[in-house]
Amino acid sequence: MPRPKGSERGTCRSLTAHTDSMLEDLDLTKSISKTAAAPRLKALQSRLRLLQYAVQEANVPLIICLEGWNACGRGEVFKKLSELLDPRLYQVNRGRPPSPLELRYHFLWRYQLALPRKGEMVIFDHSWYARVLEDRCDRLIKKKLWRQAYSQINEFERWLVDDGTVLIKFWLHISRKEQGRRLRAYRKDPLLRWKVTKAYWRQHEHYNRWLKAAAEMLARCGTAYAPWTLIEAEDPQWARVRALETVVSRMEGALQFQLPDLEPGRKEPRAANSRSERRSKNPAAKPVTAEAKEADADV
Repeated sequence: MPRPKGSERGTCRSLTAHTDSMLEDLDLTKSISKTAAAPRLKALQSRLRLLQYAVQEANVPLIICLEGWNACGRGEVFKKLSELLDPRLYQVNRGRPPSPLELRYHFLWRYQLALPRKGEMVIFDHSWYARVLEDRCDRLIKKKLWRQAYSQINEFERWLVDDGTVLIKFWLHISRKEQGRRLRAYRKDPLLRWKVTKAYWRQHEHYNRWLKAAAEMLARCGTAYAPWTLIEAEDPQWARVRALETVVSRMEGALQFQLPDLEPGRKEPRAANSRSERRSKNPAAKPVTAEAKEADADV
């Protein structure tokens, strides 16, 4: 029997209020020193690279969605995530307004074109959640459309997960005060001021409107098969470590195994490239001639 519309709205308000309170109750004082974070990040990056190859061997597609406030540090989290990854096995999809062609189709169409192939990963710096964040808060579409988007997104993510995709979603949270401080600091820095657009200040001005939209998004699109990971991002080092730990844990869980711990600074095994190196690993191989050594040197 279908649920009455009034009851559905009441449930939605309850969920939103709970998530709104949950965001406000996040401990934004969590931090870690650069000295403590550096070796942890290095070890996590090494594990992530090995897991990337394991994902390729297992033919598992992986999606990472980075969502959060403007100036929350998504760019630095992405940098640490991708720094040691094999560039042949991942793609980056940065949030941008839809093209005239894309506007002719359903809003999810352009994201479907960017999905990873099996064994590869895609990192979305802003994703399909623009429909219920930017489009809603900047009033680019009618209310009916962004309200419909919640169930459409859930169905889309269910389809991805059922197809074997590992879907990891982050919301990086900072306070209005911290966002304002960072925007003012960016504006004074000649190397960073290009980041601060009118859209950034508009979001800051309407922070509470965006907070309400984010809360409803987290409540209605946080499912058992595609949960959100909320990250306290006022301390950049803490956010980076937390994000990488989550990605490593989720990848290991999806592959149903754990890699041995890597000591900070320890290099991963490297395949022998030259015939001389392969000869040292296989004493039974034929001796390497002077001509062969010269050929290796020319490569």
